[in-house]
Amino acid sequence: MNVLDLFRLDNKVAIITGGGRGLGQQIAQAYVEAGAKVVLCSRRVENCETVAEELKAQGGEALALALDVTQPESVQEVVAQSIEHFGHVDILVNNSGATWGAPALEMPYDAWMKVVQTNLTGTFLMSQAVGNHMKDNGGGKVVNIASVAGLRGNFPEVLDTVGYSASKGGIISMTMDLAVKWGRYNIHVNAIAPGFFPTKMTKDVLDKAGSAISQFTPLRRVGGERDLQGAALYFASAASDYVTGQTLAVDGGSVAR
Repeated sequence: MNVLDLFRLDNKVAIITGGGRGLGQQIAQAYVEAGAKVVLCSRRVENCETVAEELKAQGGEALALALDVTQPESVQEVVAQSIEHFGHVDILVNNSGATWGAPALEMPYDAWMKVVQTNLTGTFLMSQAVGNHMKDNGGGKVVNIASVAGLRGNFPEVLDTVGYSASKGGIISMTMDLAVKWGRYNIHVNAIAPGFFPTKMTKDVLDKAGSAISQFTPLRRVGGERDLQGAALYFASAASDYVTGQTLAVDGGSVAR
């Protein structure tokens, strides 16, 4: 076997939540290029359908499904439909997310709950549902999309989103705990902590503080559309078969300073 073969995903099936735009779309593109079949799911299913058609036009196999990660019934339905369509699920990317900007002293309860339910509870519900299938199917790879915001505190002038930061820190902790609990089932659970990438969620922050963020990032820039794909492919592929419970910051070096 050539070492590059370790990164192939031929005959693998990946569910990618929030796969209709941004980082989820970029990860879907990488997985299809590596040979995987993908299920793209989010509340805005029309975005997933558009991306699925684009991937099909490139010769890939893709399925678009509606999903609300905060609703257990919706989660179970997506997993069931994915298995019915493709026969199995080997990879789960928990990418769906929400945020809310407000000073911590003024954070509305409803906003806090929306963010935590989407980011943290949604990641758990998807992991639990797919994990049960993986346990009975010989194992698999779970890739959680956390954030550098979950690794450190943030000045409010740059990122005033306490619920988002707390939920991403929770994802990092849950990644380690599930890795320990599920290693016996050959289920690998790892996380990626992106720095700032241009997405719909980060647009307002980058518009306001993009220059300062780039200045204080050791590589002097924000992430590009290919920068997360290598890490996502590594954690989904056989290249990471002896790695679990880890969080990899893909952030231009920002957490190193």
